[in-house]
Amino acid sequence: MSRIFWVRHGPTHAKSMVGWSDLPADLSNAAQIERLRSHLPDDALVISSDLIRASATADAIAGNRDRLPHDPDLREIHFGDWELQRFDTIPDQDHLRAFWDNPGDVRPPGGESWHEVATRVDRAVNRMLTAHAGRDIIAVAHFGAILTQVQQALRVGAYEVFSHRIDNLSVTELHKKESGWHAAQINHLP
Repeated sequence: MSRIFWVRHGPTHAKSMVGWSDLPADLSNAAQIERLRSHLPDDALVISSDLIRASATADAIAGNRDRLPHDPDLREIHFGDWELQRFDTIPDQDHLRAFWDNPGDVRPPGGESWHEVATRVDRAVNRMLTAHAGRDIIAVAHFGAILTQVQQALRVGAYEVFSHRIDNLSVTELHKKESGWHAAQINHLP
């Protein structure tokens, strides 16, 4: 069995859609970081998205764990022209609603669809599992990237998976068994 402990990066405090923009995380809550670090398995490998909010969070919780190179396939959804905009400032509100209400092939202008995000994150997971079979992995990533994997574990549609919260500095533990992925815990705040 393989276990992946998905950790959402520290908060950015941005009040807009943040996808591929490289905003830093607020990692000032030392007690919360320590609780998170202590909760995770000591012998796990640590990997992160290449965006600074994820890589800095991974560095903060890594401790003595082995750190793998950043993986850009673990990035957040690419919001394209909607990047760093507030929801209410998007000119085509029907398109925006379709993106969130009917996730799948709908994409922001210049961005990527839910299916494209899921394919990209799946590629990263497959690489991790092939290279480090049987090892526990701590993957520090983003809301959308984590939800793609929760969707598989729960065997639900994209719309249904969006009902799950993935808080900053939370842990979502997924187990890979012969029968597929299973969710041990979702959005746990140590």
